[in-house]
Amino acid sequence: MSENSSITADKAPCACGHDHSNEPKRHDHAKGHTCPTICGPMTEGEGHGRSLGKMSVAMIGGYFILNSYIIPWLLPTQLFAGELSAIVGAVILALPIILTAIKDICRGKIYMNELVALAILAALTGGDFRTAGIIAFFLLISIIIETRTASGAQRSIEELIKLTPNDARLLKEDGSFEQVDVSALKIGDLINIRPGENFPVDGRIVSGETSVNQASITGESLPVDKGPEDDVYAGTQNLTGSLNVKVTKLGEQTTLGKVKEMILQAETSKTPVVRIIDRYAGYYTPAVLMIAAITWWFTGDLMRVITIMVIACPCAIVLATPSTIVAAVAAAARLGILIKNVSHLELAAKIKVFVFDKTGTLTEGILSVARLAPAEGTDAATLLVAAASAEAHSNHPTALALQSLAAEAGIKASEITEFGEVHGKGVKAMLGGEQLYVGRGEWLLSLGLKINEKDSHEKENESQGMSIVYVAKGGRILGWIGFRDKIRENAPEVISELKSLGISRCAMVTGDRQSVAETVAAKIAVDDFQSECLPENKVRYVEEMKKNNTVAVVGDGVNDAPALAAGDLGIAMGAIGSDIAISSASIALMTNDLRRIPLLVSLSRKTSAIINQNLAVGVLFVFGGIILSAFGYMSPVTAAVLHSLSTIIVIFNSARLVRTGEELQDKN
Repeated sequence: MSENSSITADKAPCACGHDHSNEPKRHDHAKGHTCPTICGPMTEGEGHGRSLGKMSVAMIGGYFILNSYIIPWLLPTQLFAGELSAIVGAVILALPIILTAIKDICRGKIYMNELVALAILAALTGGDFRTAGIIAFFLLISIIIETRTASGAQRSIEELIKLTPNDARLLKEDGSFEQVDVSALKIGDLINIRPGENFPVDGRIVSGETSVNQASITGESLPVDKGPEDDVYAGTQNLTGSLNVKVTKLGEQTTLGKVKEMILQAETSKTPVVRIIDRYAGYYTPAVLMIAAITWWFTGDLMRVITIMVIACPCAIVLATPSTIVAAVAAAARLGILIKNVSHLELAAKIKVFVFDKTGTLTEGILSVARLAPAEGTDAATLLVAAASAEAHSNHPTALALQSLAAEAGIKASEITEFGEVHGKGVKAMLGGEQLYVGRGEWLLSLGLKINEKDSHEKENESQGMSIVYVAKGGRILGWIGFRDKIRENAPEVISELKSLGISRCAMVTGDRQSVAETVAAKIAVDDFQSECLPENKVRYVEEMKKNNTVAVVGDGVNDAPALAAGDLGIAMGAIGSDIAISSASIALMTNDLRRIPLLVSLSRKTSAIINQNLAVGVLFVFGGIILSAFGYMSPVTAAVLHSLSTIIVIFNSARLVRTGEELQDKN
């Protein structure tokens, strides 16, 4: 049909509908570029502008065609005026389609445009200008609908761009403010954000407190309270307080910039169904022309030939998948679910096993110290100082909990040297000339340190869901520290919902001890769990599950990177502000709301079902129409109307996906 509907074998069109695979780099339509094909300069809002241009042509040409019917009825003596009106209307309506077809041929490509152009030219040659005009009118309407659908990625980007202000108030050294363009900002600059304004860049609050609406990125409707040292993100809205913010990321490096990139990648990638259609697209037009030629040979009826070429234009088939994907990606992005490649969305419908990391995924991931248990001859303060000193340079949840408790107790960590972190086991350092270890009991035992196995407190506290780390200094155990993590509120509900969706197995893997894992697993009702797992153990477990099932791994996208990569589908939670999660995940959840996971499975299945429905509608109209046309049971005008009707049915059927997940926003 239009340049936007053109499909070629093994080519991935960009948001404007054209193939840029041979270009040295991908251009950003949000900034504007010149397409090397007939779509011309692409700028913000051009998809909409081009649609308005075609609509204007359709309305003007349609007026002349309608007038050609009205004049003979009102003024029977003015037949020439009626015919002239029909000729003018037919030319106005046919010209854009014919020019597009000519340009396709000049580029050495044969698309669906040529079928329509031949049909219109045949009608014009036969002197049936009203029929030619009506055919062109309805096909232009289809092109307008298709153009608006194919530019879905561009419109999504435009909406994101609107969220970020073009200027900012830069705080100068003398304490005054200067209004500057956002492009002039540098990392480390201080800017002021007033209540009601959107953040132009990613930054960290230096002074002030506020509530922030992060719905544009996370999909959460409730605002989040922020204060000094909290991160804020471009495109989110400052609601209540005046803030001074230190710039940490600019432009494409902001979280919003990465979200924009993922939307572009998702909406320009292809599902296997589309790749199959593309593979055989080059054979379609010659096949239809052959059928038309055979029909003309046997019947000599030009109207049948015209009808075949009109109804054979497969806009509904071409739009079946893209329109559905645009709607699905839009619904997912609204809820803070970012899908990098649409093949991952399709894969989500086939998942049979979910493997969840525990800490930060099924639990809040914010550990707190539940108990200090110093050994005989050691007091609690000494135990805490040693542990906090060793963990001062670590970002592990247990380290953060120890640092927080030490700060609350007014205890200052001692200076250490030779710090080292053994992944999944613990940390080590030198303190006062003595070797200091903080970590798992098994690790300390492997180092030759002796732990009092008769101590019953450990077993007692582990049974209550407490994680234990030991502290050793100078070859002697100073005691142990117990940590407790809170299970996420919706975790049991989500596991139950996944099972109701037909997921055969929900498993949990964790580095925590057996008793802690057992307690959490019992509370959320997972089918299986693996405790005391090092990263390689998690990978091994996922690979074992993959032997007989399609497996999705859910983690925080940073600490669980090997396991996420090992799964058929990796889902990173809490990706807002995380470069690693957004860049490396197949699917990134911008929030820690587990309810997004069953929604993702449901959305994926609905998407697959609607694609199949759309393809069925398209095939029925096209091939059914070709058969009816060949036997003379359909006129060219009827074919044009049915062609537009099939396109509209596909678009509205796909649009049903847009409202998916609204109930989650209502509950936030």
